[in-house]
Amino acid sequence: MGNVDYTKYSKLSPFELKDKLIEIAQSKTDRMMLNAGRGNPNFLATVPRRAFFQLGLFSTTESEFSFSFMPEGLGGFPRPVALQNRFDNFILQNRDKPGVVFLGKAVSYVRDQLGLDPDAFLLEMVEGVLGCNYPVPDRMLRISETIIKEYILREMGVQSMPKDGLDLFAVEGGTAAMAYIFNSLKENKIIANGDRIAIGAPIFTPYLEIPKLNDYQLEEVLIQADPNLDWQYPESELRKLEDPSIKAFFLVNPSNPPSVKMSDEGLAILADIVKKRPDLIILTDDVYGTFADNFKSLFAICPDNTILVYSFSKYFGATGWRLGIIALSNNNILDKKLTELPTKDKKELEERYSSLTTDPASLKFIDRLVADSRNVALNHTAGLSTPQQVQMVLFALFNLMDSRQSYKEAVKSVVRERDAALYRQLGVDVPQDPNAVDYYTLVNLETTSRILYGDEFADWVMKNKNPTELLFRVAEETGVVLLPGSGFAVQHPSARASLANLNEFEYAAIGDSLRRFAEDAHKEYLASKKSKSKK
Repeated sequence: MGNVDYTKYSKLSPFELKDKLIEIAQSKTDRMMLNAGRGNPNFLATVPRRAFFQLGLFSTTESEFSFSFMPEGLGGFPRPVALQNRFDNFILQNRDKPGVVFLGKAVSYVRDQLGLDPDAFLLEMVEGVLGCNYPVPDRMLRISETIIKEYILREMGVQSMPKDGLDLFAVEGGTAAMAYIFNSLKENKIIANGDRIAIGAPIFTPYLEIPKLNDYQLEEVLIQADPNLDWQYPESELRKLEDPSIKAFFLVNPSNPPSVKMSDEGLAILADIVKKRPDLIILTDDVYGTFADNFKSLFAICPDNTILVYSFSKYFGATGWRLGIIALSNNNILDKKLTELPTKDKKELEERYSSLTTDPASLKFIDRLVADSRNVALNHTAGLSTPQQVQMVLFALFNLMDSRQSYKEAVKSVVRERDAALYRQLGVDVPQDPNAVDYYTLVNLETTSRILYGDEFADWVMKNKNPTELLFRVAEETGVVLLPGSGFAVQHPSARASLANLNEFEYAAIGDSLRRFAEDAHKEYLASKKSKSKK
């Protein structure tokens, strides 16, 4: 690439840097660009999608019973009378069509295992998939919320909380959840400009960027995971949270990009910290939790202090659906903090929410989240679209009904085999960690250099090679796009590769290209060493 100054790219977000890397990787037409920087999976759950479309066909037919005397194309709201009978007939007549049998079993599961009214459920699904009503209630459809609660509690390892012990807000993916939470925390005077918040690093880049925005101007305290401890948080780092000046702790668990879940030891330390600091707010983004073995969320350990964010996007291959959940315990610290606000702030907030209820002071934080998501005045339009909620429910039921967890084992196997292919071609052992999720991998420049060619070479690499240069050279010479670990607050030079969005042979090609790059660097090192000896 010539004498390019790579320092000018060092402050770019990894997602902005990605665009430049893609441009370079695509510059040669005689090869395929391999983008391992994206977290968008190339696998997806087909059964609940087929069920969604079949439900759509049934529901459209139901709508056509109304206004049937009118010209073709005009339908009406579905009729609840005898809806179950017509649905049963639809299932019997279309059993040979993919997705139909699953629909019939889903209604049975909702009735026989969850103890819910099948008629009410079916009507909610039919109206929902047609999208002919505003979401009612606006926070989440009633029966849908109950089903998603079952899924969340099970997948997040929450064993001691009944379903009626938490509230959910269905939102447009995990990113929307982040935006809504930060906004409502500020609007409700729970955080203010200049407050100190802790961030578990490494972490998804927007968590680093949002607090710095003019809207928030928060002081960040990094809680650093240690690569020498398999990316777990040292107790000394977690104990920083005992500082009463730190208002909140934000983390991704399992982490992005190290892709490991917090250990039982780490969870226990945080539980102890919360006992000492019952005022500490925890925001945990657990989107990768469904890829982990025996996952347990912080929401399971300290539910009253924790805001849980979960997205269906990665596990079900549904990033385009924008399906996310915010979960709060009924007895949460945020509602308590609202009661402790100064009188002046309480009056200001009562005025803000006065159009929603005759008793705005009692409005729960999660309902304020809903209102704030539409600037309060448009509260009646809040909530995730009803077709999206229907697809979310079908995803959840697909998981709940899979007693053997066949789909879970399949997607875990896919990403782990890709991980093995990359490292095998790179020429180093696959990292082994019982807490690893393997949705991403971090290729450590220093460690890899040390394993391949020894300590002296690794020391030379660290002194003479710019990690950004490595990314650009790899993109130019091989067409491979990787993201810098530094953009995620990784402290050592590394490259982040998603294991979700390419095929196994392509990850092998990435490993091979990185190995060849290392070989070239080693030749350069030997040449420089030889040159020095001649002097």
